[in-house]
Amino acid sequence: MHQALQQQYDEAMFVFSQENYTEAARLLEAILLEDPNYFEARLSLGMAFCRMGAFERAIVEGHKAEALKPNEQLVHTNLSLFYMRLGDKTKAEHHGLQARIVSWKGSMDRPAVAGDAESSDLNLAKPTPKTYKTPEKFPDMPWKKKQD
Repeated sequence: MHQALQQQYDEAMFVFSQENYTEAARLLEAILLEDPNYFEARLSLGMAFCRMGAFERAIVEGHKAEALKPNEQLVHTNLSLFYMRLGDKTKAEHHGLQARIVSWKGSMDRPAVAGDAESSDLNLAKPTPKTYKTPEKFPDMPWKKKQD
């Protein structure tokens, strides 16, 4: 990535953190004019529009980010938020589910590493085998009727 674009992005995020969403959106759009595939700028632009209350524009930007990285959890989380704010519960739930699926796939694709918190949790879940000593003589079974 070009260093100048990274500096512009950092400036846009600083402005965003100051809650000046209109200026942040302007800076992010300038970045995207130079590099339309700058994923972080695209994702942030959607959130800036959401914070400004422009939910339709936020959704458009969210779907552009989705086209760049369809298996990114944050893309679907944001789209779920944008659709919920717009009042479209069905699409919000769809993207919420997509975010969970991407999250699950990511954790399943990642190999377990010794000492990793997740792998050690999985090891803790394994049952420990128990050993039993068999008595040499079984006791009488009082529940059975005796044959006379």
